[in-house]
Amino acid sequence: MELLVAYEKDPAGYNMAKFISKGLKKDGDLFRGKNFDLLIIPTPAISADWLEEKYVYDGFVFLSKHAAQSGELALTCHSTGNFADAQFGGRERQVAVPHPHLQKAYMKSLWQRKSDYAKFQIIIEATHHGPTALSKPTLFIEIGTTERQWVDENLCSSVASIILKTLSEPLEDSPVAICIGGTHYPEKFTKELIHGKYALGTVIPKHALDLLDEDLFSHIMSRNRHATAALVDWAGLGKQKQKVLDLLKTTNLEVVRV
Repeated sequence: MELLVAYEKDPAGYNMAKFISKGLKKDGDLFRGKNFDLLIIPTPAISADWLEEKYVYDGFVFLSKHAAQSGELALTCHSTGNFADAQFGGRERQVAVPHPHLQKAYMKSLWQRKSDYAKFQIIIEATHHGPTALSKPTLFIEIGTTERQWVDENLCSSVASIILKTLSEPLEDSPVAICIGGTHYPEKFTKELIHGKYALGTVIPKHALDLLDEDLFSHIMSRNRHATAALVDWAGLGKQKQKVLDLLKTTNLEVVRV
């Protein structure tokens, strides 16, 4: 069973949670559902590494706002982790266990409704921010990009309805791939997630490759135990291409150029 989590002072996350809670039964600090429970927390979601001290679930799905300096409207989804310092929650040089099959199902459902979100970019983000220490799969689902969208209850309810649909249906057992290279908003990996065969694990962007060493790569692999392939943005590796290839040679992953 999944636990949906929203920070009470995050307007988008709270609005999604408010819509979802209408169909659930309140039980102490939790809202109980059939396939999932819902929790609204008083502290930021990116710092929720503490959740397993109190709650035992098979996975954690965080409902959140998305912010970007560009201001481009976006509906995003991503795994969490820090390749360097923990500036925004979590622990330094630690990535969370990804939630690949749920992410793929949600993004495919969102894409099927893309006409409802014509003004929005539908895209994943590279792995970033906390929490990172949870032992079970973790996923952020976000609505962006300005307060106008975060407080739009119709928009938040619409996205929440897709989350409900995703959680009510069985997940496909797709092969899982880690992703290496490209930008923070990786269009190639998003395309594969929605239209291809792979579900995605940790996404390591080009700007993080300078930080990648044997220890960090080994840790990433330990958090992606179900991965059988590595999707490599061949044109998006920069000067670290040989290092990436050398690290991949230490694994049994199939290397797929995209």
